[in-house]
Amino acid sequence: MISTASSLSILESYLKLTTTREQAISANMANVDTPGYRTRDINFAGELRSAMDRSLLQTGDNGELQLQPVVRQVQGLMERPDGNNVSLDREGLLMAETQLQYQIGIQFIKRQFHQILSAINGGS
Repeated sequence: MISTASSLSILESYLKLTTTREQAISANMANVDTPGYRTRDINFAGELRSAMDRSLLQTGDNGELQLQPVVRQVQGLMERPDGNNVSLDREGLLMAETQLQYQIGIQFIKRQFHQILSAINGGS
């Protein structure tokens, strides 16, 4: 079973990943008209797996994760004549998905704190 501290650490990593992805998507959307700009994103599932592994295996003194997700260019997207490959449809869909993921993470954190508060108050 995962401890509350580990759960919160994983949830913190999850929220950091969603924030990083949202920033990458925002940058893509802002550069839709920039000639030669290449779409960037993170491998969300892979980065989350790595963050969970680090959280569960962590034995450091301060308990803090140093999460640096890798933002890479997305390959295989249709390129316009100016060399830009940003699709606002794709980015809008990813932004909506990422915002939902963030909201889910917040709900899980609220639940964790509610459980902690309930335990402090003797289960009442």
